[in-house]
Amino acid sequence: MVRVRIIGTVAAVLAGLLLVPGTVNAAPALLSQGKPAAASSTEGAGTPASAAVDGNGDTRWSSEWSAPQWLSVDLGTSSAVTRVELDWEGAYATAFEIQVSADGDAWQPVRAVTGAAGGRQAYDVSGTGRYVRVHATQRANGYGISLWEFRVFGTQGSVAPTGVHVTGSQGNWQLTVDGRPWTVKGLTWGPPAADAARYMPELKSMGTNTLRTWGTDASTRPLLDAAAASGLRVISGFWLQPGGGPGSGGCVNYVTDAQYKTDMLNTIRQWVTAYKDHPGVLMWNVGNESILGLQNCYSGAELENQRVAYARYLNEAARAIHTIDTNHPVTNTDAWTGAWVYLKAHTPDLDLYAVNSYGNVCKVRQDWISGGYTKPYILTEAGPAGEWEVPNDVNGVPAEPTDAQKRDGYTQAWNCIVSHTGVSFGGTLFHYGTEYDFGAVWFNLTPAGKKRLSFYSVQRAFGGSTPANTPPVISSMNLPTSVAAGAPLTIDAAASDPDGDPLAWSAAWNSKYIDNSGGLASTPVQINGNRLTVTAPDRLGVWKVYVMAEDGRGNIGIETRSVRVVAPQPSGVNVALGKPATASSYQQVGDGAPFPPSHAVDGNVSSRWAGDWADPQWISVDLGAVTTFQHVQLVWEGAFGRAYEIQVSDDGNGWRPVYGTTSGNGGVDSIDVTASGRYVRMHATQRGTGWGYSLYEFGVYRR
Repeated sequence: MVRVRIIGTVAAVLAGLLLVPGTVNAAPALLSQGKPAAASSTEGAGTPASAAVDGNGDTRWSSEWSAPQWLSVDLGTSSAVTRVELDWEGAYATAFEIQVSADGDAWQPVRAVTGAAGGRQAYDVSGTGRYVRVHATQRANGYGISLWEFRVFGTQGSVAPTGVHVTGSQGNWQLTVDGRPWTVKGLTWGPPAADAARYMPELKSMGTNTLRTWGTDASTRPLLDAAAASGLRVISGFWLQPGGGPGSGGCVNYVTDAQYKTDMLNTIRQWVTAYKDHPGVLMWNVGNESILGLQNCYSGAELENQRVAYARYLNEAARAIHTIDTNHPVTNTDAWTGAWVYLKAHTPDLDLYAVNSYGNVCKVRQDWISGGYTKPYILTEAGPAGEWEVPNDVNGVPAEPTDAQKRDGYTQAWNCIVSHTGVSFGGTLFHYGTEYDFGAVWFNLTPAGKKRLSFYSVQRAFGGSTPANTPPVISSMNLPTSVAAGAPLTIDAAASDPDGDPLAWSAAWNSKYIDNSGGLASTPVQINGNRLTVTAPDRLGVWKVYVMAEDGRGNIGIETRSVRVVAPQPSGVNVALGKPATASSYQQVGDGAPFPPSHAVDGNVSSRWAGDWADPQWISVDLGAVTTFQHVQLVWEGAFGRAYEIQVSDDGNGWRPVYGTTSGNGGVDSIDVTASGRYVRMHATQRGTGWGYSLYEFGVYRR
């Protein structure tokens, strides 16, 4: 290949015209000239790497005719790099990065360029390293990559690095903050960002140095401000659909939805630009559990296509962030290490990986080894085993670990996280929040602002201060596995307080496994020593019952078990059992359908009648002959009657009311009424919900 360089005045004019926009000031010292240079390849003996740093504008380096290609220079010692000049021959790169390295193995981008036009290009940069290179990924033409000169300017010598960086090499990495090693001793963040300052003293006392969020926007600044003021850093997240794993976060098409991807990329650019210089930022985390979550949106070959497209989109986001911010690394979180396969193949610009793992947290190290991965990682959620990975109890719902088991789960998780030295940078355990619901009791270290055993186990793991007082320990909680609706439930609970503080007991119910409610409903409790008595809910199904012991010093012990609430068994004979039943309507399609009226008189509380979503509706049973009865039991599903009558008839045509209400509240309605008739019906005129009417059982009892 023979190519001639334009020289003289014309060349100088062209070089000036081709300068990339940016501030070009009088440069500091030229550090690269005459220093050792290396390259990915050379076209021939006449175009070695050294020719690009020899100060001679008539000699050049050129590579083989392929991409990617790189040229690096060894400055001899760690240096602050402030400016780079590239004097391209006709075989120039249209896309490339300027990168720095402490050891020549692990590289950190300080400038990413696309759409370059060749000629002479100059860039003001900010980075620290002994080695500097230009890494070209796209050629302008069919030749290779060729540079007349590659000039690096800055200050040579021992310069204190700034920012957050991943340093080191394979299996011997380190996360540094302003040049100092940083092990992430973190917690996921739950309280409002506006209230962050009030929680920082407690977090500092725990030994926490990092917080993790899932979203970054205008409301984030108070959290960053408070964290920085206390010496903490924040892993600032960006939420992508479908976030949060299977079944949550909505669906998006990463193959075709260019508008969504553009909008989210613009959002990421906006907030990285806003906060890149904030001392509270540790790193950027793009996406949460989306590679796993895509299985809720797609299947088969299309699922694979979407996962690949998502991983490639993450790489776009990482490149965009690196272009704006060279001082903070970028990661991505998913819910299982299988996602790392996609990141390894399609997201090379991530600085490190991240994963949420609970029951399998101690397997992450082996997964990393088995996968042959070449980047370090952090745990962005970890703790005791979650609802989705514990065995079911006798009532068929997940058996929640005890307070003591959760305490030990955090300790075990942390030990496994930090044992992978040189690869794992630590983690943010789940969860620091003041919520007080089903999920908060399972995971929060401070539910409703009260400290529990798990809080103090994390404090010990992080090397925090020694506590002056610790929580009560509930050592046992025994109760029947089932109870009749509205009946007393006796719970035997034993507890002690290590500090001898007197204990105050309370109790609550949760209907998560009936209607997916997360809320805890407090309930009155009678206390007789270690025996607590509460009243069972009126609605059938498996409930969670919670007992709480507080020491009056801000500490709490919590235990929970499941109990199945069943219909009470009325005295007498159910004369409606198995008899012919008819209804104004019944649901014939839908999940679990059909729901005919016969299901309400079959004696099985697992089957039900369900009517149309309209008023009025009725269901009647033919007792076969005129019969006198003294009691009616209605066992409602969630779709109950607010206003209804119990009516009787001798011929199925003329009906007379024997009972009525306008304040029904569902659950089990036990109605003492003496009446007679061959036909008995429930005639409903006002629904208690937006659905129709539904009865598990319609019992008519003769005593």
